[in-house]
Amino acid sequence: MSPLPLVDAERWPAVARTPHSPVRAAAARLILRRAVRDLPIVVLLPDSSRPAAGATGGAGVRERLGAGGAGAPVMEIVSDAFFHRIGVDLKIGFGEAYMAGDWRPADGTDLADLLTVFAKRLTNLVPPALQRFRKLIEPRMPSSELNDRSGARKNIARHYDLSNDLFATFLDETMSYSSAWFESADEDLETAQRRKIDGILDYAGVREGSRVLEIGTGWGQLAIQAAERGATVMSVTLSAEQRDLARKRIAEAGVSAEVELRDYRDVRGQYDAIVSVEMIEAVGAQYWPTYFATIDRLLAPGGRFALQSITMPHDRLLATRHAQGWIHQYIFPGGLIPSLTAIEQIASTAGGLEIAHRRDLGPAYAQTLRLWRERFTAHAAEVANLGFDAVFRRMWEFYLAYSEAGFRAGYLGVSQLALVRKNNS
Repeated sequence: MSPLPLVDAERWPAVARTPHSPVRAAAARLILRRAVRDLPIVVLLPDSSRPAAGATGGAGVRERLGAGGAGAPVMEIVSDAFFHRIGVDLKIGFGEAYMAGDWRPADGTDLADLLTVFAKRLTNLVPPALQRFRKLIEPRMPSSELNDRSGARKNIARHYDLSNDLFATFLDETMSYSSAWFESADEDLETAQRRKIDGILDYAGVREGSRVLEIGTGWGQLAIQAAERGATVMSVTLSAEQRDLARKRIAEAGVSAEVELRDYRDVRGQYDAIVSVEMIEAVGAQYWPTYFATIDRLLAPGGRFALQSITMPHDRLLATRHAQGWIHQYIFPGGLIPSLTAIEQIASTAGGLEIAHRRDLGPAYAQTLRLWRERFTAHAAEVANLGFDAVFRRMWEFYLAYSEAGFRAGYLGVSQLALVRKNNS
């Protein structure tokens, strides 16, 4: 099949090239019918040339699936290419089909509202009999994306080195790219982000004179707020773009903090407080023991480790940890969200740490993502002027809405954790 007209085939080869698999496409169509028949949505199939009642020709009638009534989210499938994509690879194909324009939310339907309906039924959309064959047909994470030192730097660069200006189009003034902590539905994002950072610093016991290590700099806001408390701060990142802007923002804030381009495994010294906000998701399951062993090596006697992590249910982690999904393919190569169970078990066995305190922020992340997506879509022209084409913009809109849906459905969570050595508690 020929490339779609709005897709740059050189930049987006998998999106421009629609797979051709009639048997799998037919099976995908049947599975979709079964999956949505009881869902509170409406799915409009492509015009199948069924003539309207009493008509002698012209446009056909679009078949409607789903149990949704008036006001329900409406999904429009505009091309049969959708079924070929999800028939070949459901996890990756669904997102690629959105990038290609093979489906869309109808006018008046919010993308996250639509995706939330699917997220609430994620584990049983595909019949159990077919799920048994999943490991035989779904792609596995490529070895090239393992998070050894060279792989981790490449994986981080593919996302975080896209453009500081891109991230500035949708983040707030703190440039915080992790869940905020809201106390009300109408609170502004910057206030909620500063509260989140203060919360994690409190969990780590950061105060005047503390020696603080931050693993995963972001764009420097945590380092700024830690330095404002009178702490001595070392922050490490694998993103050159983040390092450069973080250093600039720290200087403009009038505080002192070091920011280095360094792998967490190569850090030396002793620290009273170690803080890591939504960085463990980029470590990879193979290296989680190394991550916690490194924390143990760097943490001074009596010190505290504060971690903010996105989480998923443990059974879903075990079922999907080796699979390559759309998020890995296009957004976070090499990434894997842990479960609270995995964190607790590996922190204990590899790092000698136990969870002393926990704060859940799941609903706050849904609100954070909604605000990011509103800002991103509002600045679409600015994003385009930065050199990001329509496929990229659809990809990021889907990523933000897909993530929001996961938190709204409860499939994803996010927690702040205070960890201490087991013999210190």
